[in-house]
Amino acid sequence: MTPKQKRILVVDDTIDNILVLREILLDEYTVIAASNGSEALDIASSDPKPDCILLDVLMPGMDGYEVCRRLKANDETRNIPVLFVTTLSDEEDESRGLELGAVDYITKPIRPAVVLSRIRNHLNLKEYQDHLMDEVEKRTKEIVKMQDVTIYSLAALAETRDNELSGHFRRTQHVSEILAHDMTKHPFYLDFFRKTSIDILCKSIPLHDVGKVGTPDHILFKPGRLTPEEFEVMKLHTVHGRDILQRAEDVLNHDSFLSLASDIAYTHHEKWDGSGYPQGLSGESIPVSGRIMAVVDVYDALISNRVYKQPMPHSKAVEIIFEGRGAHFDPTIVDIFMAHKEEIRKISLEFADCDSEREALQA
Repeated sequence: MTPKQKRILVVDDTIDNILVLREILLDEYTVIAASNGSEALDIASSDPKPDCILLDVLMPGMDGYEVCRRLKANDETRNIPVLFVTTLSDEEDESRGLELGAVDYITKPIRPAVVLSRIRNHLNLKEYQDHLMDEVEKRTKEIVKMQDVTIYSLAALAETRDNELSGHFRRTQHVSEILAHDMTKHPFYLDFFRKTSIDILCKSIPLHDVGKVGTPDHILFKPGRLTPEEFEVMKLHTVHGRDILQRAEDVLNHDSFLSLASDIAYTHHEKWDGSGYPQGLSGESIPVSGRIMAVVDVYDALISNRVYKQPMPHSKAVEIIFEGRGAHFDPTIVDIFMAHKEEIRKISLEFADCDSEREALQA
C-alpha cells in the first residue's frame, strides 16, 4: 500500500482544525474526517478502516479519551494507531491518553513537520507489527500441521496392528469433544482446560493405543479370552505407549502436545476406585485426560465388532457405563456422558465400521 492509499481519520469538533490537518496531510495521505466521537467510532469500525487516527481530546458529548477507550475495547479497531492532537499539555493529560492505548500525544499549536514525522513513524511501526503477526500466524499454522502429521503417523502405526480401529479413532475423537465441551463448565476441570485446549485433547485421542505396536500378535489377535498371563502382557501396551510418546517428545526437547498424549496412553485403563492398571491410581490422581478416555474407550469397545465378540446395542453399552459411575469411571464425566447419550449414538452410527455395528446402534 502506497502512502497515498493510507487513510488518516481526523477527529475534531472544530472545522478549522480539521482543515489545517487536512492541508498538512493531503499530499501524502487520504484524509477522512469526523466532527464528534460517535461519528469517529462509526467510521473506524467500517471498511475500509483508517490506518491511523488523529484524535482531539476536548469535544462536546463524548470526549477523545472515551473515544480512545472504546476503540481499544473493540477487537475490530483496537490495533489502529491513535495519536491525540490537543491543546492539553499537562503531563497528567498525556499520561492518561497513553494509558488508554494511544501511541502518541501531540500538543497544539500544530507543527506540520512533527505531525508528519510522527504519523510516518507509527504507520511504519504498525506495518512491521502486522508483518510479525502474519509471520507468527504462518508459523503457528506450520506447527499445527506438524502436530497433525505426527499424530496421524503414529495413529496410522497403531492402526497397522489392528485393522478394526479406523472408525474407532473418529468415534472416540468426536465423543471426547462432546464430553470436553461440557466439562469446561464444571469447576472440577477448570484448571485442566486452562492448560489444555479441546482441540489438542481430541487430536491426541487416536494415540491412546499406540503402545499396542509392542504387543505380540498371538495376544493382540487372539480370538478368545486371554489367559491371566497373556492379560498381564496386554496391560503393558499402556507402558509401551507412554514410552513411545515420551521418547518422541524427548526428540523435541521441550513440553508439547505429546505430554498429553502420553498421559492418555498411560492412564486410560486406570479406574476411579483404584482397581485399574498400570499404576492403580484412583479418583482425582488419575489425569483428567485419562478419565475422559476411560469412559469413551469402554463405550466404544462395547459397541464395536471385534474378532472375539459381536457389537453390543447402544442402550446396553450406556447401561454399563452408568453402572461404572464412581467405580470404574469419574462420576461427573459419566453424568455428562448420560446427558449426551443420544448424540453419542448418532456419532457412533455415522462412523460405524460395519453393518453389524450399525444394526446394534439402531436396535
